[in-house]
Amino acid sequence: MFNARENEMPETHRPVQDQQIRILIVDDHAILRAGVREMLSDEDGLEVVGEAGSAEEALQFLAGGPKVDVVVLDITMPGQSGIELLKQLRDERPELAILVLSMHPERSFAVRLMRAGANGYVPKMIVPEELVKAVRAVGSGRRYITPIVAELLASDCAENEDGPMHNRLSERELQVFTRIARGISPAVMASELGLSVKTVSTYRARILEKMAMRSNAEIAAYAVRNQLVD
Repeated sequence: MFNARENEMPETHRPVQDQQIRILIVDDHAILRAGVREMLSDEDGLEVVGEAGSAEEALQFLAGGPKVDVVVLDITMPGQSGIELLKQLRDERPELAILVLSMHPERSFAVRLMRAGANGYVPKMIVPEELVKAVRAVGSGRRYITPIVAELLASDCAENEDGPMHNRLSERELQVFTRIARGISPAVMASELGLSVKTVSTYRARILEKMAMRSNAEIAAYAVRNQLVD
């Protein structure tokens, strides 16, 4: 398990003015939401005020529920993805701090999500103490960046303008790309992403065209070589 660190750079959202940081957990898996709630609920100064299983539920809660300071957000959800929700919240609710909690390794999505406005990115395998530290950091107006993410951000700044080939892909295409690389079937992929099998096939065709590839084997080899999958 890695040791994460806080980056003291100021963020665009306003720091929490009182001692209590109010948290909304957004994840389509009830068991995982319960686990995150358990990690955070007993901590002084942290209060989980709500849960949502989809982007739609999250938006409804934010529109009419208690005040929220930090959204702990999964990026892989059916329907509107967490990445799309992140962008929408950054546009519509810039005061919110958004901590992405993802099953994907940092190398898959971290730089893209930090560019999209996330205040921090941590893997779901994170230990409770680090999750608490991350929530406190983003809730206080700071970024939370692990050493791996810091390295990726530095490398990204040094890249040429085009960057690696997978930067050509949209967020949804990258989600399909990494699943193809892991050998997930179109039917399972469609279920996980809330898409039809036909739409998944359309995304695959676009990916092959954008990446100048001809097969799933090439996708898998590229993903492993660029550390986009475990």
